[in-house]
Amino acid sequence: MMDTQSFDMKDLDIAWCPGCGNFAILTAVKEALTELEVNPEKLVMVSGIGQAAKAPHYFKCNFFNGLHGRSLPAAGAIKASNPQLTVITESGDGCTYGEGGNHFIHTIRRNPDITNLVHNNMVYGLTKGQASPTSAHGFKTPVQTEGVFLEPLNPLALAISLDASFVARTFAGDMEQTKDIIKKAILHKGYALVDILQPCVTYNRLNTYKWFKTNTVYLEESHNPHDRIEAFRRATEGEKLSLGIFYVHPKPTFEEELTVYRENREPLYLRRPDLTKVVNIIDSNRGI
Repeated sequence: MMDTQSFDMKDLDIAWCPGCGNFAILTAVKEALTELEVNPEKLVMVSGIGQAAKAPHYFKCNFFNGLHGRSLPAAGAIKASNPQLTVITESGDGCTYGEGGNHFIHTIRRNPDITNLVHNNMVYGLTKGQASPTSAHGFKTPVQTEGVFLEPLNPLALAISLDASFVARTFAGDMEQTKDIIKKAILHKGYALVDILQPCVTYNRLNTYKWFKTNTVYLEESHNPHDRIEAFRRATEGEKLSLGIFYVHPKPTFEEELTVYRENREPLYLRRPDLTKVVNIIDSNRGI
């Protein structure tokens, strides 16, 4: 069971600004793991570069902190090496959708059994506030001084169009709903995207806690997450950002499709290879 008591926040130097939405996400993830009774020894957190990517530093678990935008391929490899692990990637919108955009697309196609948590504050919070792929049209930054003129990337619509097996969006200001969706994403068998809207109190003065409260709405209980067309429509709505589980499509995972696991589910590192055939072939070639 995840022992959150062993990590007293007062004893940690957390490198986030006071009021940052990352704190709420950190708490939601810890509570989700605790309630799911995930063993820290069986948990691997993977991240890239950025403020959100520091999150794994504050967990009692195994973690891999890699290059900017490269968390997903590392997470996929870790899961393929040992499918018994719970693997979670946690990085920001710039790291995941910008530098890691190509990996984001092809990880969806592969469908590894991992959970992809994206801290989406619509700005680059580590590198001093330039626009990210999800920054709103007209958003002014120290770099985009006249305002962003590009249309923001819609990660949910992209994921649904690629038939991702689990697609959801939450708001860090709604702790219980965020925790509940993260739990469902972890329990889901296959690739699970959770786009978590969160304020950056230092560099994004547009998308504040109040703004998110005013400009988000939860999907109705009647929403059918197995209806891909409807899920795509809700993901592309313009007036307010919908929150909740948009789309779920259970299907074989990447690990299940690998030849090495079709008849033997034992992790690769536990196997002792039978070298008899190899030795016989070598001996045969040597004429022995």
